[in-house]
Amino acid sequence: DGLGIELVREIASDYRNTPVAVITAFGSTDNAVVALKAGAFDYLSKPVGLDQLRTMVRSALGTGTSGDVPSATNATPAGHDLRLQGQSDVMRDVRAQIVRLARSMAPVAINGESGSGKELAARDIHAQGSRADKPFIAVNCGAIPEALMEAEFFGYRKGAFTGANDERDGFFQAANGGTLLLDEVADLPLAMQVKLLRAIQERRVRKVGATAEEPVDVRLISATHKDLERCVETGAFRQDLFYRLNVIELRLPPLRERLDDIGLLADGILKRLAIGGEKAALSQGALDALRAYHFPGNVRELENILERATAFADGDVIEAGDLALKSGGGRRPAPESAPAAKAVVPQSPGASGPATAAIAPVAAVLPPSLPDHLDNVEREIIQRALDKTHFNRTQAAELLGISFRQLRYRMQRLSIHEPE
Repeated sequence: DGLGIELVREIASDYRNTPVAVITAFGSTDNAVVALKAGAFDYLSKPVGLDQLRTMVRSALGTGTSGDVPSATNATPAGHDLRLQGQSDVMRDVRAQIVRLARSMAPVAINGESGSGKELAARDIHAQGSRADKPFIAVNCGAIPEALMEAEFFGYRKGAFTGANDERDGFFQAANGGTLLLDEVADLPLAMQVKLLRAIQERRVRKVGATAEEPVDVRLISATHKDLERCVETGAFRQDLFYRLNVIELRLPPLRERLDDIGLLADGILKRLAIGGEKAALSQGALDALRAYHFPGNVRELENILERATAFADGDVIEAGDLALKSGGGRRPAPESAPAAKAVVPQSPGASGPATAAIAPVAAVLPPSLPDHLDNVEREIIQRALDKTHFNRTQAAELLGISFRQLRYRMQRLSIHEPE
């Protein structure tokens, strides 16, 4: 009730290192979601199973005190991916949020553009929490055929369908005790959303071909580059599932919103690319060019740009020309007050007044080299297909209408590499 929620808020505010659990009546999980947003560590629905209660208590005891949780301003942990590095205010805030989220068991919804580090943020939340020594299972919801989704998520019994020669656990069982990341959750079909919602509410799953359910204990983190609220409005995503997953939201900023971090990010990437050799350095012109770039592919694109530039640079200094930045859409848009370019159009006989037409920036200047320009266009299209399929080359080839062998050849020729 309201008094219980107020108590949760008071404890979360005055005794920040004291985990609070909420036990709610069956069918009253809406109150539990409110409690999680208020700062509760976890919740259980009545009737409470003894095993569930023990598991929750062990998780609560494992959260430790504030001394056990790394500070958001500390140096990046060993093995930490470069994409979450940076000294900008926005990234300091992201890391501070990750520290706070690691203390809770509330579902987290991560939103950010492709290449911004959504899975890495989820791994950080898991690694800094009480479930760090338990499994972390990442699932790309957009890469699983709809016909196989139920079996992949919940597992199946032997003989449940043609080809089910052995019993197999699903993602929920594999992540039991740990964290399950639902990446690109907006791509889930509606039929699967219903089944996923039931599994989240009941904390129990039933394998395909089984008659009995089995309990599962997972912390759910979802991620998407889409606007989930917009998906709910259009009917593509269930509102009740949205509220179950979106208890706490973490937004990852695109690279263009933290351009001050580019120097630090680039230095870290170049160190990694050196692999024991001489580390390349950016000239001031190259650094200025990167800071003027729009980065539609975010830090993942920065990694690819620097890897290519390192390979083609004449020496140990990378110049602006070595970056081969995309033209047109890659640059940050000009201020709206800037006048559009105009060109005089030949007038037909009898026409009066000057005739002008706006010219798109890309068409205003011919490329210096047609082969290079075509390579850049092809590289961008292939990169977009790979980003869309999370570097699943088979799916990317199908999306592009070419064979896997053709895609592999083009990736080698155009120096397109899968990010680490």
